[in-house]
This record gives sequence, structure tokens and C-alpha cells, in this order.
Amino acid sequence: MTQNLDNVFEQLASLKADLDDLRSTYKGVSKSYMVALGTLSELTIHSSEAAKRASKSTEQSRIAAMNAMMAAKEASGSPELIIVVQSAVTAAVAAALAAVESAAAAAAASAAASAAVAHQAEESLLKASAEASSASKIAADSAAEAVKLSVQAQEIVNALKVNGGGKGSS
Repeated sequence: MTQNLDNVFEQLASLKADLDDLRSTYKGVSKSYMVALGTLSELTIHSSEAAKRASKSTEQSRIAAMNAMMAAKEASGSPELIIVVQSAVTAAVAAALAAVESAAAAAAASAAASAAVAHQAEESLLKASAEASSASKIAADSAAEAVKLSVQAQEIVNALKVNGGGKGSS
């Protein structure tokens, strides 16, 4: 009987050691999980901020394209100002390209935020991802308008050239 009791105590001691090891492992895993979750949350928030900034940049590029297109329209009244018109068109195209790049950056940041949410659906991550997605949509809309404005500015130059305003230039 004593031998059976000793055997039970040995097994009990072994189970206690295993339980202590499991607790230690759990604490390590839990700590690592909390660090990873914090990092993921930070990444998502940064991605959301990047998308918002890219969206603002896209909007500024759209405004620049609109101003350049308006300058091209104004200058087109005087065919001798074809060089000014062409410069305005160049500015409109550059602004449109910047808008497209900013929209792409916003989309990439939005995708990063969405990927983070896919791994951990926390309320703060969901909110940041939604904001990034919204900023990405605004950026895409602004980029599309900037491209449209640059095309209109180019059409002004083409009309001037066809009407003889571009003689001796280009």
C-alpha cells in the first residue's frame, strides 16, 4: 500500500510540474499575444492616418489640377499665350499624376488596416479600418476628377493648336 501511495505522490508531483510548466508557457504566450495585438493596433491606426493624409494630398492635387485647367482656359483667350496654356496643362497633368499616386497610397494604407482587422476584430481596429477605407474612396474620387481636369486642360491646348494659336511653338 505504501508503494502504491508513493507511486501516486510521484504522479501527483509530475502532474504539478507539468501544470507549472503549462502556466509558465501560457503566461509567455499571453504576453506575446498582448504585444502583438498592441503592435497590430498601432499599425492599423498608423495605416488609417496615412490613408487620411494621402486623401488630403489627393484633394490638394485635385485643386491644383482645377486651378491649372482654369488658368489654361483664361490664357486660351489669347493665342499668343500658348506657352502659358501648355505650362498650365503640364501642371494639371502633374497634379493629376500626384493625385493618382496619393490615391494609390491611400488604398494601400486602407488595405493594411483591413488586413490588420482581419487578424483581430477589435472595435478600435474596425473604426480605424473604416476611416482608412473612407479616406481611400475620397482619394480615388479626387484623383478621378483631377485626371478629368487635366484632360480638359489638354483639350484646350489641342483646340488652340487646331485654331492656329500654336504656330511656331512646341
